[in-house]
Amino acid sequence: MARQQRAIRTRRIFLEAAAEVFDEHGYDAATIAAILERAGLTRGALYFHFTSKEELARGVLQEAVTSDGVSPQTFKLQEWVDIALLLAYRLPREPMLSASIRLSIDPRARSLFGTRWPDWISLGAGLLVEAKERGELLPHVDPEATSRLLVGAWTGVQLVTESMSEPPDLVSEISALFELILPNAVVPGVLARLDTSPHRAERIMEENRVAAAS
Repeated sequence: MARQQRAIRTRRIFLEAAAEVFDEHGYDAATIAAILERAGLTRGALYFHFTSKEELARGVLQEAVTSDGVSPQTFKLQEWVDIALLLAYRLPREPMLSASIRLSIDPRARSLFGTRWPDWISLGAGLLVEAKERGELLPHVDPEATSRLLVGAWTGVQLVTESMSEPPDLVSEISALFELILPNAVVPGVLARLDTSPHRAERIMEENRVAAAS
């Protein structure tokens, strides 16, 4: 069991090191040597877990789609909102997540192993289907199309804010995005009870930290 735990930790160290290097330099410019230096481990240990740079990139992308930190809510729409807000909060703080976006927009990387955007769309669509079945969405709303549009809009907002000389807070930008989207998709009684505050993600993260420590 101890050996298995060490192997899991070692694999994670390499993934995090690769994510940092991909995020900082892009896929083509990233090298195995740079990843080894960042990880502080041996080449033999790396090749025990990953056979190539491409396999490392695939490993980083596999970690990209996550609803970690999101707990069941009264409304499925709140869970949908929480996933987007938490991702915006975590992205600048977690290279694994920001690297997945860098890899997704890199033409070379995308040609090799695609993106995880379809998985994000599927995750959101599943929540929106449940929300519609519960009567949270207006009758005209198409869950698949709405999820696809949010993923595209979220990604666009992130890329634009990142490129600005003084980037605005990403969580606040995503919060504002929901303020525009939700009135056209959500029944009024539910809309009034959804929390899209830019402070919600930080509160959720703190509550999760407290719960984990208790």
